[in-house]
Amino acid sequence: MTENDFETLKLGRTQEHVLVVTLARPAAMNALNTRMGRDLVALFEAIALDPADLRCIILTGEGEKAFCAGGDLKERRGMTDEQWQRQHLVFERMVRALLDCPVPLIGAVNGAAYGGGCEIAACCDFLYAAEHARFAQTEVTLGIMPGGGGTQTLPRALGERRAKELILTGRPFTATEAEGWGLVNRVLALQDLLPQSRETATAIARNAPIATRQAKLSIHRGLQMSLRDGLALEIEAYARMVPTQDRHEGVRAFNEKRAPRFQGR
Repeated sequence: MTENDFETLKLGRTQEHVLVVTLARPAAMNALNTRMGRDLVALFEAIALDPADLRCIILTGEGEKAFCAGGDLKERRGMTDEQWQRQHLVFERMVRALLDCPVPLIGAVNGAAYGGGCEIAACCDFLYAAEHARFAQTEVTLGIMPGGGGTQTLPRALGERRAKELILTGRPFTATEAEGWGLVNRVLALQDLLPQSRETATAIARNAPIATRQAKLSIHRGLQMSLRDGLALEIEAYARMVPTQDRHEGVRAFNEKRAPRFQGR
């Protein structure tokens, strides 16, 4: 798929095996409208069906003000209940497409991540954030509640009590607070955000892609199981690597004291 396939996303490749996806509605603070929801579903479901040579994805927003300011309330103004629910089905599918992405997904939060924008960020495997970035789940201030995974992903990242405080008050919180609470991995100057994200993406892409995808799956699904069931899942995921060419290449490269050349086979 190419950038021309999407109205609200920009796609870029600055290094091998890494895709940068940019939420691109800067005039609307990259707010989530129906078209962006459909674009994200189409892109991430296509990746799930065929990752091709992708080994890591970076998700960010266009500009310096917002990652994604949340649902586009201008588009929602005047919607009937039926229209609202039909639109929300798109957003529900979008959340599942992001969470189910088999390729490691880094969020580079370049500004405000409010409402649905915070939920999109929380769907990523881990987050880097600019110093000025702010997060919030503001839905209760609008008469609704998080419906894009926020009541599930935030407690898993922040703990139940912290998530309840933030979701029930709707209060914004800073990137530094998000780092201290476990939602964000690193806080960076804006000019360093994408370079550092690319550096990490390159480190991931350098590794065996079947191994990183299986490890991601094992962590994500295992946390939803008992420890005993999680261990069984891990062994199933591990066994997938044993017959691969990459496993043989990794051992050869180690013994030959050279960098491995993984092919994803």
